[in-house]
Amino acid sequence: MSKPWHGVLVATALPMTDRGEVDFDRFAEHVAWLAANGCHGVTPNGSLGEYPTLTVEERARVVRTAVEAAPDGFTVMPGTGAYGSAESRRWAEQAAEAGCPAVMSLPPNAYRGDERAVLAHYREVAKAGVPVVAYNNPIDTKIDLVPELLAELYQEGLIVGVKEFTGDVRRPYRIAELAPGLDVLCGADDVALELAVAGSPGWIAGFPNSLPKSTVEFWQAAAESDLATALPLYRVLHPLLRWDSRVEFVQAIKLSMDIVGRYGGPCRQPRVPLTPEHEAAVRQATERALAEGLS
Repeated sequence: MSKPWHGVLVATALPMTDRGEVDFDRFAEHVAWLAANGCHGVTPNGSLGEYPTLTVEERARVVRTAVEAAPDGFTVMPGTGAYGSAESRRWAEQAAEAGCPAVMSLPPNAYRGDERAVLAHYREVAKAGVPVVAYNNPIDTKIDLVPELLAELYQEGLIVGVKEFTGDVRRPYRIAELAPGLDVLCGADDVALELAVAGSPGWIAGFPNSLPKSTVEFWQAAAESDLATALPLYRVLHPLLRWDSRVEFVQAIKLSMDIVGRYGGPCRQPRVPLTPEHEAAVRQATERALAEGLS
């Protein structure tokens, strides 16, 4: 990849034991397996990695484990989400010290900050001296990094890209007008085709955790406008990809991993297991994908 945040970067699920402890050996194996199956990198300590439930020691070890397991050229771009800007900067510094080429950073998420607070936050994170990909997730943070605000952040040199999770497929075009050169990465699995066609250079994705080869094949075809290849794959994958934008996305992706023969395992509280109806839907969609030869 021309830039380390390009390509298919997997928002990694974090394996937990039945006692709720992080299984670092399994996590290291998972990172290596994703690399061996064609993915271009991982973004640990994001929402899918259940970062708010981790201790400081666990969270730092997750980054070190991923870096140690990653082969040459495989990106590790950790999330730096935190309640305070100083804490986000410290996580960016820890990532840089561990050897990560970039970080992914949410806006302030302790309260609904205004534009001045957002700018001040990213100025603080940028002090770590590592390239920052902003993470726009207004569903969880209540702050929307609208195109005009992203343009300000980019023009000040605070960010190199944005993980766009609003699901609004019109956004990339407006961002490109206001901030030419800012990389708009697909952040929601169920609009991946639309953002690839719009020119997105990367996808920070959830479902490669269970089906890496087919999701990478789909993305590469979509990015090349090879719709004859991409669209049939997208149709089979989409009943799964939609779960990435639902409240139960962590449980759904971990269950899909279990079904394909990987280890998904349990989540930490306050997340609870899927309902029988949701479990059946994830199982049906995963089994259909397997029956179609996806992997």
